Amino acid sequence: MSTADAPPQGWVARRPFWGGLLLTLGGAEILLTEKASLKVIMHIGMQGLAGYLLPTVMVLCGLLTLFSPGQRLFYSIIGVLASLGTWLTSNLGGFFLGLALGAIGSCMIFGWLPDQEPRVSRRQRKKEARASAEAVQA
Repeated sequence: MSTADAPPQGWVARRPFWGGLLLTLGGAEILLTEKASLKVIMHIGMQGLAGYLLPTVMVLCGLLTLFSPGQRLFYSIIGVLASLGTWLTSNLGGFFLGLALGAIGSCMIFGWLPDQEPRVSRRQRKKEARASAEAVQA
């Protein structure tokens, strides 16, 4: 099956889905740690509003990346800056978990290339190699 015969790619394949999902989950995790009890909260932050604003920006950047992948570079840069900013404003970045999810997701968004050929599995490459070898022998 050549790439011309391949079925059209799905919604997930046409956008940086996993990066947007990780960035959104990182922001949501940080927002949830903001609601934790005072015994669990390690660091309230410089200002109460910034503790809620940066994770909200992370969630919005993740969702906007999913629904508007053409602007992914801008959203990824804003997302990684917001993720790193939560270190100071939101319980050490949601106890490191939200910060890590946001930073990794933003990097995945930044590195995503929209016009790449779909990857062919090793099994499919072997099958095509066998078929072409048989065709040459015949």
